[in-house]
Amino acid sequence: MQTNSISESSGKAALPSEEEEEVFVEEEVLDDDVEDVGTPDEEVVHRERQPSQHTLEDEKYGHLDGVGIIYGNVGATSFHLRVLGDLQKMDYIQVVHQSHGWVLGQVSDMERKTDLTLDKAKKLSEGMDIDIDEIVIAKISILGYRDERKLLQVPRSPFKAGDMVYRAKDQLIKDVIGLKEGTPTGAYLGKLFGYDINVEVDINAMVQKHVSILAKTGGGKSFLCGDLVEELMKHDVTVLILDPHGEYGAMRDVGSVMPGKRDFGIEPVGFADKICEFATDTTINKDAKPLKFTLANIDARDLLALTTIKNGKVYLNALRKAIDGLKAVKKDYGLKDIIGMLESDEDANNQTLIAELAYLNEVNIFAPQGTKIDELITQGKTTIINLKGTPPDIQELIVTRLATAMFELRKLGKIPPMMIIAEEAHNFCPQQGTTSCSKIFRTIAAEGRKFGLGLTIISQRAAKIDKNVLSQCNTQMILKVTNPNDLKAISSSVEGLQAGMEDEIQRLPIGVALIMGGNIQMPLFVEVRPRQSRHGGESVEIIPSKRL
Repeated sequence: MQTNSISESSGKAALPSEEEEEVFVEEEVLDDDVEDVGTPDEEVVHRERQPSQHTLEDEKYGHLDGVGIIYGNVGATSFHLRVLGDLQKMDYIQVVHQSHGWVLGQVSDMERKTDLTLDKAKKLSEGMDIDIDEIVIAKISILGYRDERKLLQVPRSPFKAGDMVYRAKDQLIKDVIGLKEGTPTGAYLGKLFGYDINVEVDINAMVQKHVSILAKTGGGKSFLCGDLVEELMKHDVTVLILDPHGEYGAMRDVGSVMPGKRDFGIEPVGFADKICEFATDTTINKDAKPLKFTLANIDARDLLALTTIKNGKVYLNALRKAIDGLKAVKKDYGLKDIIGMLESDEDANNQTLIAELAYLNEVNIFAPQGTKIDELITQGKTTIINLKGTPPDIQELIVTRLATAMFELRKLGKIPPMMIIAEEAHNFCPQQGTTSCSKIFRTIAAEGRKFGLGLTIISQRAAKIDKNVLSQCNTQMILKVTNPNDLKAISSSVEGLQAGMEDEIQRLPIGVALIMGGNIQMPLFVEVRPRQSRHGGESVEIIPSKRL
């Protein structure tokens, strides 16, 4: 039974007296919100909200369901609530402020207080009838209101104890958070978790200020990025995807929306007319065109940097002599030609260099005629660089060459404004150590916005990404993360995290993301929409399971 009730005459809460408060043994409360980092991944479950016994008819927002009463010490940015209705952690509430009218808040934490002591619990286990007095309380964090200039503000004076708090209406949530639907530059990524409100992220803000998508392995990073790429393609944004595992080519094919799920208003469609795919190894990536680089713009020092030779100075003069000799007699040349020139010198000291160049030649990415930039980048199209089957060191080489070329050409205005998407970004811009790509990724992160070159980094290890790059990503999309080091890296890079949200990231159901940045001024939990195209990043099953 509950010891507190609403006084019908006053509408105020009959708060616990000092005598009643003493019977609550807070140290022995069985907390329902136990941290469980290792819990299995859960699917999103939609709940039916229970009707409230405390209602209000408001002129602007219509029927409102009361969920609790403000009690105790009350602040301007937070207060405690005696819960009387259907309420859960991270739900939105609205409450009247005496100076500003309706204000939006969010449940940051909940707790059930009881008088069940260890002695009573023992008697209960022995079969005795025990009366348990309990109340449920919630901590509310105030998000704010919009003033007459439509600017987001937070009250500077406390709320009033005893006032009723109501479940927030969709319109107030959209107004305060600033969510708009159907905008020309909006990328529709899903619905606000627990609400029928579309969440659209501004594409211009993403390109100008970069994006990070972070989650543990199997958390849905590639799936969410696929949603983002679909939206970019529908808005005719030029995209370059660095795809180490060959997942994104599947977006040519029509996807399938699972029946019986929440209606996101999504129709399956393929994007074959929007995608152009290149690969270094077309024998295993048969739908891709060959990606080739020319040696014409690579000097001896750059070519040596592509090898594993540590003391490149020893071979610099010999290599420079061979390249200069070739340039004097032919415009287009390949690695075989350079190797031939070195062998003709009959210098035994060149054997190590020749062996390294022979390895590069076997990868077959250099050719007298390289892939032209207008073949690679087409305005309004998505180019996939399929690196499946390519050795890691060669992947670094390709990514470095492409990223550098995109940055330099974009500065000169020779290619359209675009977004570069890097899967497994921790391999290309690591926090510890450096790769050949590290410098250009830092440069794009710091300066790309000036020239309309956006960067999206995707990784399951936030702690292993170069902080100089991660900190420049102003739009963050975070799915379930459980590693303590990754959580620390995320919390230090995401601004505006409400109390309790860091813990919630560990417990996110599969398919729910925390999105912050761009036009979204505060962190939002978003239920990611289904894919329109086929998802190519599904895990391989060792023992096939039956699909419903």
